[in-house]
Amino acid sequence: MENKTNTPACDSLVIIPTYKEEENIGKIIPYILTQLDKDFHILIIDDNSPDDTAKIVKSLMKEYPEQLFLEERKGKLGLGTAYIHGFKWALQHDYEFIFEMDADFSHPPKSLVDLYKACKQGADLSIGSRYLDGKISVVNWPMGRLLMSYCASIYVRKMLGFKVYDTTAGFVCYKRELLEQIKFDKIKFVGYAFQIEMKYTAWKLGFKIKEVPIIFTDRVLGESKMSMKIFKEAFFGIFSLRLRNWKKY
Repeated sequence: MENKTNTPACDSLVIIPTYKEEENIGKIIPYILTQLDKDFHILIIDDNSPDDTAKIVKSLMKEYPEQLFLEERKGKLGLGTAYIHGFKWALQHDYEFIFEMDADFSHPPKSLVDLYKACKQGADLSIGSRYLDGKISVVNWPMGRLLMSYCASIYVRKMLGFKVYDTTAGFVCYKRELLEQIKFDKIKFVGYAFQIEMKYTAWKLGFKIKEVPIIFTDRVLGESKMSMKIFKEAFFGIFSLRLRNWKKY
């Protein structure tokens, strides 16, 4: 890992992985940087999008040179590796609060402030939850996908025994102290199972987790990255998490 840079003027970094998000990225970046009650920086991790996603980000970097950053990778390498790339970058640059977020507005940008407050008030990991206390807060999802997601969270919770309602949520905030304790080379999953693995790892290491209710709205523009392969990784990956020797973690 490289030497850390000087402490940034902003304490919070939002990591947004992208692949073919040209219809959304030019809207969500200005929204986060100008419309919220708190300052955030943004790091885009682009996996060689064949559209104009990276081009749009580079154009916006001229407008927000101290707030917006871009890391380009050579191919579509998976959600988990994109976030780990971003986590390492965030730690190198001394951010205190590190967020995961999608580019498509399914995660409400205003709730970034709520996730931040939850961590400022004592949580080590705050989760933007669609299913807190069993209540479903999802708009415009097809019934089949909603049932798959909701039942998957119940399955994970029962199998792993930890009390997180939205185990597959991709809208979260980590304190840097938590990420500093995670051995990224031991995180094995790259799809949505990555989200489960990170939460379960935080819980097993004794960190405090808090869920914050959000209203999740299905994307209007662009293509979903969900696939049966990703779902199977999450479903069968649970068994390997149960068998992991956490004393050696």
